[in-house]
Amino acid sequence: MTAGRVLTVVVVDDQELLRTGLRTLLERDGDVRVVGEAGTGRQGLARVRELRPDVVLMDVRMPDLDGIAATREVVADPALAGVAIVVLTTFDEDALVLDAIRAGAAGFLLKDVTPDELRHAVRTVAAGQALLDPSVTRRVLDLVAAAPAPVDDARLAVLTAREREVLREVGRGRSNDELAVALHLSPATARTYVSRLLARLHARDRSQLVVVAYETGLVRPGDAG
Repeated sequence: MTAGRVLTVVVVDDQELLRTGLRTLLERDGDVRVVGEAGTGRQGLARVRELRPDVVLMDVRMPDLDGIAATREVVADPALAGVAIVVLTTFDEDALVLDAIRAGAAGFLLKDVTPDELRHAVRTVAAGQALLDPSVTRRVLDLVAAAPAPVDDARLAVLTAREREVLREVGRGRSNDELAVALHLSPATARTYVSRLLARLHARDRSQLVVVAYETGLVRPGDAG
């Protein structure tokens, strides 16, 4: 992120009080600005197309168009390729969060997130990184792993043995630097492998790579770290 740049955010949630609270928290440090709000998925989609923010905070359950469908439409629009979506969730929406990540969301946060975590999340996804909140990631990914596909899943056929190793480490939650150490690679080589995986698996971001690692059985419950 360029020094001095102000990140722009659109907040899409059907609760006005929550939108106001998120705006207040986000704008406290001065490097994030909420440029638009919406109370339904359809209105949110219109605002995103109009404003093209860096980040969208998207509720899951909304009138008119739910957050998953809205996320899918944003991701499918080439004009919005630079927009990162963070899904706002509660503890009873694990399966919906998984659907949102499959639809192309960069990650998810609980609605009771702390102010510092919220601002960090916006900066993280704006920098092109995935956001996997550890407080809900394990439960969501356990849904994927409940009935894992065989390790010879057809999606893995396009990968080399080394690429499968890298995908496994990504699925375990390792950063590029951590997987470089684990696999005895240079950091630059690790980044290259991750970029190649995104292309080969047609994944929008690291969050989707994690889901693929679980769906294909490369990573199983309790295998993180």
